[in-house]
Amino acid sequence: MRKYFAPALAVLMLVASLSVAPPRAQAQGPGLISSILNKMDRNRRSLGSLRAAVHMQKYNAQLRQSDDQFGDVQYVAGKGRDANVRVDWRRPVVEMLAVTGGQYTLYRPRLKQAYQGSTKNAGSKGKAGNVLGFALNMSGAQAKNQFNVELVGEGSLYQGSPHVWWLKLTPRGNAGYQFAEIWVTDDGMPVQTRVTERNGDATTVRLTNIQRNAGVPDDAFRIDLPAGTKIVKG
Repeated sequence: MRKYFAPALAVLMLVASLSVAPPRAQAQGPGLISSILNKMDRNRRSLGSLRAAVHMQKYNAQLRQSDDQFGDVQYVAGKGRDANVRVDWRRPVVEMLAVTGGQYTLYRPRLKQAYQGSTKNAGSKGKAGNVLGFALNMSGAQAKNQFNVELVGEGSLYQGSPHVWWLKLTPRGNAGYQFAEIWVTDDGMPVQTRVTERNGDATTVRLTNIQRNAGVPDDAFRIDLPAGTKIVKG
């Protein structure tokens, strides 16, 4: 019988995930890990853009509660980690997030408010873009040099998902989080990423219905704010 990952630490699991313990990878040697990282590197170099459905789950370790958001994402690769990201959240509330040139804009129509600032200071406001970019922009050399990489397991995230390898990356130096986890397909595409903070809080971002190198308009990363919108600088 085929087994599936339990993909989150939260009490409320990601939609369509099955709460079965992950199978242990049969081979966990450095050769297999290097092979997976090399595939991620090739995917990164060949990925100019993408469109996908996105699901983000934020887990509060103190309250043991999770909040979920669902929407669509557009991504265009940039130099280093300065990728362009646009997320249109559809539910539970409508929000728009645009990240370009190291700056973000988060627009909340219901509140008639927009938050703007550097992605370095975005905190939870730019979380989706930061977590998404973590996996898509990382090179194999960065992963090997900056992290202790462990192969946790392999399997499927949900019924009908592609086969994935589950990697755990623990920072070797000072970082603002405990560790990150990436679920990577056989061709090197990261389809789910989770970052666990020092306090146990975690943010998981999953991509589905991925369209690689799809056309993304230049103005996708500009949010035209209506007159009367209150702008909060962050």
